[in-house]
Amino acid sequence: MVSYAFFPSSNHYGSHYFVSILAAYPIAASLGSYLNHHHNCGHNIGHGATPLADSSSPRSISARTPTTTPTPTPTAAAAAAAASASASSPTATPSALDSFASDPIFSAFLSPDFDSTRFSSAALSSGSAATRAEQLQHAIRLLEKELRNQVLSRHPDLLRQLSFVAHADSALASLRSSVSTIHSSVLRLRHDLSVPHRLLRSQTLQLSNLHSASLLLQLTVRFLRLSKKLRDVMAPAESDPDKLDLSKAAQLHHEILTLCKENDLSGIAAVDDELKWVSEAGQKLRSEGMRVLERGLEGFNQAEVGAGLQVFYNLGELKVTVDGLISKYRNLGVKSVGAVLDMKAISAASGVGFGPGGIQRSGTPQIGGGGKAKDALWQRMGSCMDQLHSIVVAVWHLQRVLSKKRDPFTHVLLLDDVVQEGDQLLTDRVWEALVKSFASQMKSSFTASSFVKEIFTLGYPKLFSMIENLLERISRDTDVKGVLPAISLEGKDQMVAAIENFQTSFLAFCLSRLSDLVNNVYPMSSRGSVPSTEHISRIVARIQEEIEAVQTDARLTLLVLREISKALLLLAQRAEYQISTGPEARQVAGPATPAQIKNFTLCQQLQEIHTRVSSIMRGLPPIASEVLSASLGTIYGVACDSVTSLFQGMLDRLESCILQIHEQNFGAFGVDAAMDNNASPYMEELQKCITHFRREFLSRMLPTSANAVLAGTETICTRLVRTMASRVLMFFIRHASLVRPLSESGKLRMARDMAELELAVGQNLFPVEQLGPPYRALRALRPVIFLETSQLGASSLLQDLPLSVILHHLYSRGPEELQSPMQRNKLTPVQYSLWLDSQGEDQIWKGIKATLDDYAAKVRARGDKEFNPVYPLILRLGSSLSDNSPVPQRP
Repeated sequence: MVSYAFFPSSNHYGSHYFVSILAAYPIAASLGSYLNHHHNCGHNIGHGATPLADSSSPRSISARTPTTTPTPTPTAAAAAAAASASASSPTATPSALDSFASDPIFSAFLSPDFDSTRFSSAALSSGSAATRAEQLQHAIRLLEKELRNQVLSRHPDLLRQLSFVAHADSALASLRSSVSTIHSSVLRLRHDLSVPHRLLRSQTLQLSNLHSASLLLQLTVRFLRLSKKLRDVMAPAESDPDKLDLSKAAQLHHEILTLCKENDLSGIAAVDDELKWVSEAGQKLRSEGMRVLERGLEGFNQAEVGAGLQVFYNLGELKVTVDGLISKYRNLGVKSVGAVLDMKAISAASGVGFGPGGIQRSGTPQIGGGGKAKDALWQRMGSCMDQLHSIVVAVWHLQRVLSKKRDPFTHVLLLDDVVQEGDQLLTDRVWEALVKSFASQMKSSFTASSFVKEIFTLGYPKLFSMIENLLERISRDTDVKGVLPAISLEGKDQMVAAIENFQTSFLAFCLSRLSDLVNNVYPMSSRGSVPSTEHISRIVARIQEEIEAVQTDARLTLLVLREISKALLLLAQRAEYQISTGPEARQVAGPATPAQIKNFTLCQQLQEIHTRVSSIMRGLPPIASEVLSASLGTIYGVACDSVTSLFQGMLDRLESCILQIHEQNFGAFGVDAAMDNNASPYMEELQKCITHFRREFLSRMLPTSANAVLAGTETICTRLVRTMASRVLMFFIRHASLVRPLSESGKLRMARDMAELELAVGQNLFPVEQLGPPYRALRALRPVIFLETSQLGASSLLQDLPLSVILHHLYSRGPEELQSPMQRNKLTPVQYSLWLDSQGEDQIWKGIKATLDDYAAKVRARGDKEFNPVYPLILRLGSSLSDNSPVPQRP
C-alpha cells in the first residue's frame, strides 16, 4: 500500500480514496471488486468533482478509509517512475506509466516482496534522500491523476456496482433471519425425536437379547435331544458291541458337532458337560468303524468295508480316514521293501556272521555262510512279494467299494468325496510309492552290495519270476468286470524296470559264459586246431541251459535269445577263421588232404550246431526262431563255405569230362559202332572221377542212412551232393543235345552213355529217382533221340525236357547249312555252355531264331521251293517263347 504521507493535505480524503482503490486493484483493473468493499462510501472526488452517491448516503468514503500508512504498490512505483522520467510533463500518459516497470528505481515497487524499510535505508545511504523523495512525490501525483481519470471515466459502472451491493446486503439480512428460524426449528425437532429414539433403542436391544436367549435355549434343547438320542443308540453297545448301529450313531455325532460348530454354545454348563461324553463317544465310534473297515479289507468283505466307510462318511471324516489308510498301507509296503535287503536282519535270521562289527563293506558274508544268507535273502524277497500283493489288493478292494457305494440319503458316490477330479486313484498312489521304494532299494543294493548283486544277477530268472508272479497274481485277483484293475500296463513296466540293472548284468553274464565257451572251443591263437565233438556238445548244452532257465517267461526268453544270437555269430566268425583255403583245400585229383579233412570236420560240427539249435527252437514260439534265424543262417553259410570250394572243384572236373563228348564221333555209320557195348572214353573217365570223389571225399562228409533218418533234415553235404548230381545230369543233357551229326549208331552209343551216367550218379552221388526234373529229363532224352522228326512235335516226352534242349537236338536232324547258334557265332562248347548258363529260355530262343533266319535267307537265295522239315518244327516249338514269332513261309 502507498503511504498516505505522500498525498497533499488539501486533498487528503480524495487521495486516500484513490490510493485505496489503486492498492486493491492494479491500474484501472477490477474496480467493481473495490466498490463491493466500499459500497457505503460516497463523497466528492477532487476539487469541484461530482459526488459518487446521493445526499441520502449517511456515510462518507473517508469514514471507511484506513488510518494506517499503506506500502507503495507496484502501480504507485510505476507512477513514480513515470513522473521521474518525464518531470516536465504535467500529465501522465499510459506510455509514461508503462515506463515505470523499466525504471531502475521504481521497478522495485512492482516486486511482490518489496520492503519499504530496506528501500528507505538504501535511499538514505546513497546520500540523495531528498532527491529520491521528490521523485516519489512526482510519481504519487501522477498516479493520483491517473486514478482520478479512471474513476471519472467509470462513474456509471461504479454506481451500478454499489446498488448491487446494497441489494445483496438486504438479501443477506433476510436470509440471516430465515436461517435463524430454521435453526430454532431444528433444535425443537431434535428435542422431539431424541426421547422416542432413546426408547426405541432400548426396546430394540431388549428384543435382540430376547431373541438371542430364545435361540440359544432352542439350540441347547436340540443339542440335549440329539445327545440323548446318541446315548440311546449307543446304550446297547455296553453289553454287546455288535448291536451298535454305527452308521446312525455316527450321523448323530456329526449333527451334534456341526450344531456346536455353527453356533457358539460354549459357556453353558449342560452343553459343556455333555460335550465331554460326546467326544468320548466319537472316539469309540471311530475305533469301532476302523475295526469294521480293517476287518472287511483283510477278508475282502465288501459289506463290512461299505459299513465302515459309511460310518466315517456320516462322521464327515471319510477323506481324512481314507487318506490315513492309504498312508498306512503305503508306509507298510515301503517298510517291507526296505526290510528285504536288511543284511543285519538276514544274518540274524540265518545265523550267519558278517565279520567283526557287522556287515562287511562289500555286503559279503563270511566263508561258509553264503548259502544260508542266500536262502534267507530269497525267503525275505518271497515274503515281501506276498505282502505287496496283499497291500495292493486291499487298496484296490477299498477303491472298488468306494466306487460302488453311495450314501443312502444324499446318493453321493463315496469315491467322489475322496478323489477329486484330476487326482490319482488310490491304487496308483500306493503302487507308485511301492515301485519307487523298490527301485531305490534295488539300485542301492546293486552298487553297494556285491553279495546281493551276485545273488540277484545269477538268480535273475528267479527274481524276474517273483516279479512276474506278483504282477500276475495282482492282475488275476483284481480282474473284475466293470472295475479298473489295480495295476496298469505302465505300472507293470515300471516294476520290471526297477530290476533292469540286474537284467542287464544277467544278460551280460549269459553272453560272457557263452563267449568264453566259444573262445575256448575256437581259440584265435591256434588256427589249425579242430574242436572235438564233446566241445560242440558242450556249446549246445550251454545254449539249451540258458534257454531252459528263462523259458517260463516269453519276454526274458527273447532277451536271452538275442544274447545267444550274439554268441552264435561269434562262433561263426571263429569257425570261419579256422577254415583252410588254398590249393590243398580245392584239389580233387588225389586223396583228401589234412586241410580238406579239417574243413569236412568244421562243416559237420557247424551242421550239428545248426541242427540241434534248430530242434531246440521248435519248442519255442515262432518269434524265437525269428530272433535266431540270422545267426543260424550265418552258421549255415560258414558251414557251406568250408566245403563249397571242394564241391565246385569236383563239379568243374565232372563238367570237363562231359565236355569231352564233343570230341567223340557220334556221326559214324556201321555195324561195328552199333554193336560196341563199351561206354565212350569220356564216360569212362567221368565214372572214374565220380567213384574217386565218392571214395575220397563224399564218404567222409555224407551221413550214414541211420544218421540221416535220425536228423530228419537234409545236411549241407547232402544238399551240395544233390545239387552237384542234378547239375551233372543237366549238363550232360545240354551237351548231348549239341552233338552234331548224330547217326543211328551214334544214338545207340549215346543211349549207352546215358545208362552209364545214370548208374554212376545213382550209386556214387545221389539216388537219381530223388532228383526230380533232371532225372526225368535224362530218362526222356533217351527215347526222344530215336523218334522220327515227324513224331517229335506231338510226343509227350517233350514235357520233361527243357525247350532249349529240344531245339538244340533238332539241329542234329537238320541240313549242314542250318547252323546252330554255337556254330554261327563260332563259339567253343565251353563258351557256348557258359553263355547258356547266363541266359534264359527267351534269350536262347532269340539266338536260335537268328540261325533260322539265316537258313531261310539261304534257301530263298537258291530258289528252293521247300524248307527242311526241321525248320518249321523249330519255329513252331519256339513260338511258345515269343508272341511275335513269324509264320513259316514257303520260298
